[in-house]
Amino acid sequence: MEETPSLLYKVKPISDRLPSVKRPEGHVHFRTKMMWVIVILVLYFVMTNVFVYGLDQTKSLDLFSQYRTIMAGASGTILQLGIGPIVTASIIMQLFVGAKIIKLDLTSNKDKACYQSVLKLLVIVMILVESVPQVFGFLVPSANFESSFGPMGAKLLIILQLCVGSYIVFLFDEVVSKWGIGSGISLFIAAGVAQSVFTGALNWYPVKSGVEMSMSNLPAGTIPKAIYVLMNTNSADMANGGYEVIFLGEPNPMIALVGTVLIFLIVVYLESTRIELPLSHGNVRGARGRYPIKLMYSSNIPVILMSALLANVSMVALLLYSNDFLSSIPLLGGNGVIGYFPEGSTTAAGGIAWYLSNPSGITGWLMPILDPAGYGNGHSVVQNLGHVVIFGTVMIMGSIMFAKFWVQTTNLGPDAVARQIQKSGMQIPGFRRDPRVLKRVLERYIPTITILSGALIGALAAGADMIGTTGHATGTGLLLSVGILIHLYEAIGREQMMEMNPIMRGFFGGED
Repeated sequence: MEETPSLLYKVKPISDRLPSVKRPEGHVHFRTKMMWVIVILVLYFVMTNVFVYGLDQTKSLDLFSQYRTIMAGASGTILQLGIGPIVTASIIMQLFVGAKIIKLDLTSNKDKACYQSVLKLLVIVMILVESVPQVFGFLVPSANFESSFGPMGAKLLIILQLCVGSYIVFLFDEVVSKWGIGSGISLFIAAGVAQSVFTGALNWYPVKSGVEMSMSNLPAGTIPKAIYVLMNTNSADMANGGYEVIFLGEPNPMIALVGTVLIFLIVVYLESTRIELPLSHGNVRGARGRYPIKLMYSSNIPVILMSALLANVSMVALLLYSNDFLSSIPLLGGNGVIGYFPEGSTTAAGGIAWYLSNPSGITGWLMPILDPAGYGNGHSVVQNLGHVVIFGTVMIMGSIMFAKFWVQTTNLGPDAVARQIQKSGMQIPGFRRDPRVLKRVLERYIPTITILSGALIGALAAGADMIGTTGHATGTGLLLSVGILIHLYEAIGREQMMEMNPIMRGFFGGED
């Protein structure tokens, strides 16, 4: 009996009319792919400096300031929303497909095309969902802009700018995915994090601009700050607080730089850990190869999705607490249990939203536990311990959940991999050349490694946030950028290999 087509096919004709990037009809040469990657990256940095016309920067609040680096956007610009709408739309689609609410077989090219097409429409919906609350709650138009277009007209024009900027980012991602190498979303995250870490480590300008540099107005960068303190204090001063300023003093303490280097080394080691299944060609005697199953099998996507989910939770909690209309809703509005936010702040200081927020370095949780008098943050020792445990648990369990969904929706499950190996003409020595046999062998490894990789990447992201990172790149952002750069390096290597040996395109899924 033929299965009833998904209801999404009724939406597909509408989403197909949306602007999109055409997929190349044949093989795209390596140089062309690299050119597109560089061009899109340059355009992305240009857009992060295109500020929203008519916005009062002094009165506006950045709703996603805590997650800015992993949102791959820039506050006050047309990339204010960053990749948030794209990632949120992907979360919704993955959850619906994984829960069988949307009946699509993503191993089928037809269903996968429908999935990608409807995703574009959902991205536009999420752009509106995320931009409207921000503009009507936290992004304030300038007085001149309001006088020219009226209060409502000014807000609508700002929403339009945010929508255009966000959809352009979505198209950029499509260009990189179809004509370049890797993922555009990942590329933007890595670029933003690298910029934050670089400036956080080497920025020699004082924290307070326009004020003379002194011990009360130190350089903002970790290394210049350490050099300035060492050159302008004696041994007695160093013992009486100088070392504390260097290693724990905000911004960019030395302990954060050490944590940044440590996380980098750990991720590089874990990315190189893998299980390799031996393969041989069924028709070519002596032709052998290996199929690698990495310890970090689910890559970095699950933690991107989890971080975006927590960012949206923080946004909703902030709106319920501070928005004039939403704060009046009975039980939910203005409820400090859901989330308490000090006036003018977008970072939760209490409630559920605080427990789900990242601790932002050891001065945010460890020092208040060890020295409540000197580093108190308004919470008891038990509450700070609960914050760490809850945040870590949510990150790990959420990353496991999204890892399982991601593996299934990107054809990395045992069944899809077995068909890919079979199609390439390879087989596991000692086993019959049958995709069902390959599937059974792969089922011994892939489901377990998927859960383990999701747990590892969630634990690493949470741990990095607790240690702290240079430039406030966040632990999640740092973890993502390291993994992204490693995957980009490997993807470039595969592209070069396919360029030299076209026969390898079939195995790697490339175009002829």
